[in-house]
Amino acid sequence: MKRMTEPVLLVVFGASGDLAKRKLIPAVYHLAAQNLFPAGFTLLGYARTDYSDDAFRALAEKGLREHMNAEHDKDGIDEGFWTAFAQNLFYQTGQYDDPASFQALAQRIRTLQQERQTPNLLFYLATPPDVFEPITALLHEMQLATPQEQGWTRLIIEKPFGRDLKSAEALNEHLLRRFQEDQIYRIDHYLGKETVQNILVFRFGNGIFEPIWNRNYIDHVQITVAESLGVGDRGGYYDESGAIRDMMQNHVMQLVALTAMEPPVAFDAKAVRDQKVNVMHSIRRLDPSGVRDHVVRAQYEAGLVNGKPLRGYLETQGIAPHSTTDTYVAWKLEIDNWRWKGVPFYLRTGKAMPTKLSEINIIFRKPPLLLFENLYDQFHLPSNVLTMRIQPDESIVLSFDAKRPGPIVEVDPVEMSFNYSASFGQKPADAYERLLLDALLGDGTLFIRRDEIEVAWDRVTNLLLGWETEQTAMRQAGKRLRLPQYPAGTWGPSEADRLMARDGRYWRNVKP
Repeated sequence: MKRMTEPVLLVVFGASGDLAKRKLIPAVYHLAAQNLFPAGFTLLGYARTDYSDDAFRALAEKGLREHMNAEHDKDGIDEGFWTAFAQNLFYQTGQYDDPASFQALAQRIRTLQQERQTPNLLFYLATPPDVFEPITALLHEMQLATPQEQGWTRLIIEKPFGRDLKSAEALNEHLLRRFQEDQIYRIDHYLGKETVQNILVFRFGNGIFEPIWNRNYIDHVQITVAESLGVGDRGGYYDESGAIRDMMQNHVMQLVALTAMEPPVAFDAKAVRDQKVNVMHSIRRLDPSGVRDHVVRAQYEAGLVNGKPLRGYLETQGIAPHSTTDTYVAWKLEIDNWRWKGVPFYLRTGKAMPTKLSEINIIFRKPPLLLFENLYDQFHLPSNVLTMRIQPDESIVLSFDAKRPGPIVEVDPVEMSFNYSASFGQKPADAYERLLLDALLGDGTLFIRRDEIEVAWDRVTNLLLGWETEQTAMRQAGKRLRLPQYPAGTWGPSEADRLMARDGRYWRNVKP
């Protein structure tokens, strides 16, 4: 059954930027093409770049065509539909911290609302994080943050949400002085991906797997979020964040929460998010002095990715020659609760790796009597593995061992595989489509609540403090910290392999 939104005016801050062109406007177009918007749906772009309404529509069309080419969309743009759809796009030029600009914006919003009968407002902050506070402060000052009598007002805010626990708490306090918690939708686009959403269905909707999703049957869990690209021309930004802030605190921690959470009492926003928060509270806090024993960080050096040379991180423009910013992080995370006690979660994320890959591997315990152990490499004794792949090919694969046909006993690994595109005859929709539609419908299930953000930052901030303590000690001793290096196009440093090997385990690396 289709979920139809109410008439709404969507205001996109940063509308001339890359995120709006690549993701948001294509998502709005596809939702409209599926008849999920009523008459009167309106998008008002706002940014510092000076455009007219027509120039913005041309920019949006260019971005949509590029997006469809990149996604290999065979259908392309429906020219007749686009001509009608484009008339719903408008643009307002202004600064992000200027009251006069926001007075003009407020007047434009009220005019469009009256003309197009759109009482509801959704603000989308597709901007750098340094303007989150001035934008939301001025929205409140112009009385745009308070819902009108006949409609609602909501706010979507992109990551990064703070740089550590203290800054995340400060941003939350700032927002909650101007908006109610149920108005705020903190977005992590990973939660809109089909396989991520399917984790809950797979876990709690299947009688085969629900009973074995615990320490009695699972040996350990591996979560990998790998990117094949280097930092490119984002060196200046990336050197201020690193892999821990860019990926681990948000995407990877969300995957941990969904993989490890207890069953919610209902499939609604409060129940699901309550259980995610509960499991995050159960993540063992590392003492800063013990970070080195559980976490490895590294930087990529020059190498080949997909046969093409890539210069090392420290050789990249915008990167300080002695930078200690991590481009790779591996973390042995432990959850102290009844379900997961003694089951380590090995997390890793990195840039300049052999392939773009995001997946969760559930490695089950070995059988109690290994009748066929003489047929295996002793370090790689068989385990059944359930792989939930989020990208590039959204799928779920169960691997197990079977006897090869023949007169002697030879054992080979085999797979049972489910692929979204093959099974349902269509490519999964882009994550932004699902999340944008949910926000328009007021469904916060796949968005991140204040306490989720802060608990995740609490655990990650301890790692940051540990690294800061280590760097300070080396500086006081007259030494310079240099992170372990890994060649671009490989799966990370040897130190990360040793993190697993000392537990008698190994990373499950995919061949590119």
